[in-house]
Order: sequence, then structure tokens, then C-alpha cells
Amino acid sequence: MTDLQHFPDDFLWGVATAAHQVEGNNTNSDTWLLEHLPGTIFAEPSGDAIDHYHRYREDIALIASLGFTTYRFSLEWARIEPEEGHFSVAELDHYRRVLETCHEHGLTPVVTYHHFTSPRWLLAAGGWEDEATPERFARYCGRVTEHLGDLIGVACTLNEPNLPWLLKALGIGGEPAERRADVPLWSAAAGRLGIEAARVAPFQFTVSDTGFDIKLAAHRAGRDAIKAHRPELLVGWTLANSDIQAAEGGQQLADQVRRDVNERFLEASRGDDFVGIQTYGRTVFGPDGVAPAPEGAATNAMGEEIYPQALEVTIREADRIAGIPVMVTENGLATEDDTQRVEYLRTAVAGVAACLADGIDVRGYIAWTAFDNFEWIFGYRPKFGLIAVDRATQERTPKPSAHWLGGVARAAQERLTAVG
Repeated sequence: MTDLQHFPDDFLWGVATAAHQVEGNNTNSDTWLLEHLPGTIFAEPSGDAIDHYHRYREDIALIASLGFTTYRFSLEWARIEPEEGHFSVAELDHYRRVLETCHEHGLTPVVTYHHFTSPRWLLAAGGWEDEATPERFARYCGRVTEHLGDLIGVACTLNEPNLPWLLKALGIGGEPAERRADVPLWSAAAGRLGIEAARVAPFQFTVSDTGFDIKLAAHRAGRDAIKAHRPELLVGWTLANSDIQAAEGGQQLADQVRRDVNERFLEASRGDDFVGIQTYGRTVFGPDGVAPAPEGAATNAMGEEIYPQALEVTIREADRIAGIPVMVTENGLATEDDTQRVEYLRTAVAGVAACLADGIDVRGYIAWTAFDNFEWIFGYRPKFGLIAVDRATQERTPKPSAHWLGGVARAAQERLTAVG
């Protein structure tokens, strides 16, 4: 069992999901549109996903039964505001029932207001390069917090606003506006939306100075809108921070990617209550780009090196640069060998303990993901879940990793009870 002596009594132990990846049939979203267009880069559509929209009660009960104290999930903007300025009270009430269920089972809800997907109308209006997007996002955040804020435990505005810059370094997306017409997916999206391809700017794939400015402004406007209703609520954003390293000849490139992906976003976090860190491994750069995994290294389902030590590095980086509390809001492994996942989690949690022992203010550890689910452009093939899902029957089966990490969370609570 993990040594728990350095973990504070109020430390959050949890698992995470995102609405589009688990709810199913998110038909008003931009991502649903992109999944179904000619030239799509998505391996398959999300479809029914794992039907968490209807099965949330039993799913939340299962998460709590495993010993976890926290559930991080996202609200779906495309459901809540399906047309600009028109909010669905029925959908807001649905998420209120989700939050109430968390509280019924003793789970602290860590709520993400935007996890990659946006309403289709927002993409048609210029998406995450349009100057009106921050105000639109703030309006949505305010309406949501007015309706749900009394039940939210921790608020995350945007999930991984820096991811597109990391994806570009890996060779995925990042086309400038003037070249988007040459990309079949963006051209098809423009035709369907009735706009120029240069204006197709989805959250996950847009890399530009304008995109950076719009996301930062949206985060700050959203944070202020949340605080207007719940001043005491902890608010931050979550970042996809890889442990950026250099192989021989790759130092200059690694330094530039680290600056673009990690450091400037951490600097922008300094006024927040916390920063969410989401780390899966390291990214090593040689002189010509990403270096392959070392010969003989264990790899995950996507062929990437398994390197759980990265989490400790990115927590320390966040503490050094942002200087605010850190929460691990995602960390996990894509594998069908759950013994690998248990060892990965064991090493990652030990890294968190080492940070706490050195006085770093880490507020929680939330694993990605609660369930095997839809993993964006990779479809359903990668298995990150601590709980397996048979999508033919929607049957849930906890894996040994769920029992291991849930056991750590339970042991932490038992220690607290014994001390109290």
C-alpha cells in the first residue's frame, strides 16, 4: 500500500470523465459534426459512447463504492446552450441531478465547464479565434454557476487549452488560417457551416497567436463569471503538460516546445486558485522532431513510452512557475494490460507523495479515466479506463487498477477516521 503520511486530510482522490467521451449522442457539438464529415481524422464516431448520460446514477455509485472521494466530469455546453443565447433549463436540471448524486455518495464534484467540445453555432461563428468567444463563454459560465454553483466543489474553466501546441509538435493539426482550405476536414466543415475555411477554429486543433489570446481571455472571463456567483469557489484551468526532454541535438527544439506548451500557460495561471496538471508521460525531442521511444522500452497502446515519472516533473514545474496550488486532474495509461496500469499508478502516486514531502501544495490526484471510453481522434481503441465497459451490453466491470487506487483512497479516509 502507498505510504500516505504526506497526503493531507482533505486530499482529493478521484477519477475523471468528459461529457462527449461518455454521455453519447452529443449531436449539437462541433466535435459530433467533425466526426461525421468527409475527410474526418476521427477513427470512428462517438455514437452512444457509454451512455453515461442515462447511466450516471449507477456509474457514480460504482465510483464511490470503489473508495474514491472525488468525481471530475464536464458539463456539455452544446446541450446547455444549443443555440446562441437560448439555455436549456432541462439540461441544466439534468446536470443538477448529476451533482446531487455525487453528494449523495460523498463525492466532491470537480466540474469542468468546457472539455474540448463547443456548440456547433460557436464553430460557425469563428470558434476559438473569434473575438466574441470570451464573452460568450463567460455568459455560459455565469448561467451555469447561477443554476448549479451551490453544488460544485471545484471549478475548471477550460480543459487543456495548450493541447493544440503539443499536438502540432507531434505532427497533428495546427494549420494556419490561410492553409485550412487545403485540409479536407476543415474544408468540409466550412462547407457544412457556410463559412470560409480560414474561420474554422475548433478548440482542440487551432494553433495561432489569436487562439492563445482568445483562450486566455475566455478563461479569465469565465473565471470572473463563476466568481460573481460563488466568490469562494476554487477556480482554475487544466493543462496538458508533458515532461519535455531533449535527446542529443534536440535542446533548442525542446526548449521552444516547453515554452509554447508548458511555461507560458503556467505563467498565465498565476492569478488563479489552482492549476490542473494533466500528464501522461515524457516527450523527447531530437534535432528533427519527436524522438522514438528508447529501444526495449515498454510502450502504451499508442506506441508511446510508458513513463509515469513525468508527473512528478510537471508538478514541480507548475509549482515553480505558477506558484499556486496544483491539482492532478488527469493522469493515466492506455493499455489492455492492467498490471501495467497498476504499476504506472503506483509510480505516479509516489511522485505526488514526493512533491508533498517537499512542501508543494498538491490538492488532489484524479486518474484518467473512470471508464474505457471514446478517445477523440483515436476512437474506442485506446483503453485508459479503470473500469471496463462492454459497449454491446454497457456492462461495467472494475479492473484491478480501480480496486488498487480506490483502496489507496479508502485507506486515506480510514487513516483520517482513526486519527480523528
